[in-house]
Amino acid sequence: MTEVLFYVFAAVLLIAGLLVITAKNPVHAALYLVLSFFTAAMLWMLMKAEFLAVSLVVVYVGAVMVLFLFVVMMLDINFEELRKGFWKFVPLAALVAAIMAAEMVAILLHPAAQIPGAQLVEPPPGYSNVHELGRQIYTTYFLPFQLAAALLLVGMVAAIALTLRKRKNSKYLNPADQIKVKRNDRVRMVKMSAEAKPTFEQPKADGESQS
Repeated sequence: MTEVLFYVFAAVLLIAGLLVITAKNPVHAALYLVLSFFTAAMLWMLMKAEFLAVSLVVVYVGAVMVLFLFVVMMLDINFEELRKGFWKFVPLAALVAAIMAAEMVAILLHPAAQIPGAQLVEPPPGYSNVHELGRQIYTTYFLPFQLAAALLLVGMVAAIALTLRKRKNSKYLNPADQIKVKRNDRVRMVKMSAEAKPTFEQPKADGESQS
């Protein structure tokens, strides 16, 4: 039953991945990508890697794909112009895909892939891969984990810095100047006369002689 589910999810994943790059509507392509993430999470579940499956759904489907959809729907991008040279590169893409498929089949058929160490081991009762993953991250791989977090932080700060470039039509406020402003600088009392002169002439009555 596990092998049947694996082949079903693998077929759905391949079809969804193909539809991502062939869909004409970018919103449909993003939805097909969500389907591919879900099926990939199911494959992780079959491998008894529940934490990776949940992380794939929560992080990519719940956050990244929502961001993709917002960007696709908010930006006015002419996708027809981007797809003009699509079919011209299809033969080259098919050749590369065939080479990659042949390499994967050769690896799976290699005798090294048939050793017992390459197969899934049945965990003992009460085993939690989430607990084991956390123990490995904060003991054996603590330093690489912190270095990866620092690299992600640097990338996030760099992305923010690149978007904060000065633009001619943008107006900026200096918080220091706002704090130094006093009450008299913001409000100015002006005395005005109560009577105002009419801005238009009164229409003359009928029969009145004009001088």
